[in-house]
Parts: sequence; C-alpha cells; structure tokens
Amino acid sequence: MGVVERLGGGTGGVIRKASFPPVVDLSTRVLILGSLPGDASLAAGRYYAHPQNQFWRLLSPVVGVELPALDYLDRLAALRAAGIGLWDVVQCATRPGSSDAAMRDVTVNDVAALIATLPELRLVAFNGGTAAKAGRGMVHAVETLVLPSSSPLHTVGVAAKQPAWESIRPYLTR
Repeated sequence: MGVVERLGGGTGGVIRKASFPPVVDLSTRVLILGSLPGDASLAAGRYYAHPQNQFWRLLSPVVGVELPALDYLDRLAALRAAGIGLWDVVQCATRPGSSDAAMRDVTVNDVAALIATLPELRLVAFNGGTAAKAGRGMVHAVETLVLPSSSPLHTVGVAAKQPAWESIRPYLTR
C-alpha cells in the first residue's frame, strides 16, 4: 500500500500513510505486529527497510538465519519457515516523518479477524509500546508479549533488546 494520499494539496500538507498486507500463512505460530511502517519502509515497499532498524538483526538468532545477509523475499521466506508472521496494528494514519508519536487520524487493521485465520498461532508479539497500546484490545485467546521497539528512534542497543526478542523462540517449536 504505502502512501494513500497527500492531504492539503501540492507538495505540502500531511501525508496519509498505510500499512502493508500481512505476511502470514497457516503455519504462523508467532505474529509480530508493528505500529505503521516508517518512511524508509514505505518508500522501499518492504517491512523494516530502514538500514538502522534492528528488526532483522534481532530476529536472526531467534530463527537461526543471518537475515540481514538475505534479500528481502528470502528474509520473508525464512520468517515464514520459522513460523513467524508480520503485520501492523495501524492500517493508515496521517504522520509527518516516521515517529509513532506524530500519528494522527489513526485507523486500525482488523487484527482479530487475521488472528482467527491462523490455526497454529501461539503468540502475538508487539514491536514496541505504540503497537501494544493500539493492538492489545484486539488480541484475545492467545498470549501477548511487548518487545522493545526495533526502531532506530528507540536508541537502546541490540544487545539490551536481544533477551526480550529471544523469548519468542519457545513459541516457534511445535
């Protein structure tokens, strides 16, 4: 999806931004929900495309694959093979830049409907506090976990975040 429309006309105004489709299949055991893709991700048309976003580095030891070394489609295939799905809580919002704090006029995705289609789902993990705040009320009958944000705006290093992200691993085994 990406940019939906520029409100206010011309080159100025506020941009309404939209999330990508979910990356899931019937074997998804862990669904990681972000808030809304940042500008670098929207421009690239890929989840977690900003080079300083720690997402791929944080998940690499969890899935046992060096995800940053792979091209994007292979990264997604490695996540699906491990039982991990991706989506965002926010369907669309107006937001200058990439900061979650700047989101306005938020419309949320139907997370509950997606969850209902995932028979193997064991955990919904929120990538950061904004995703958790917006999405927790949509998740029922499955465990939830709030992870420290992988965003480059959340300046805590990978080493400090890694233990929390490692807690996903037990949910991936059958």
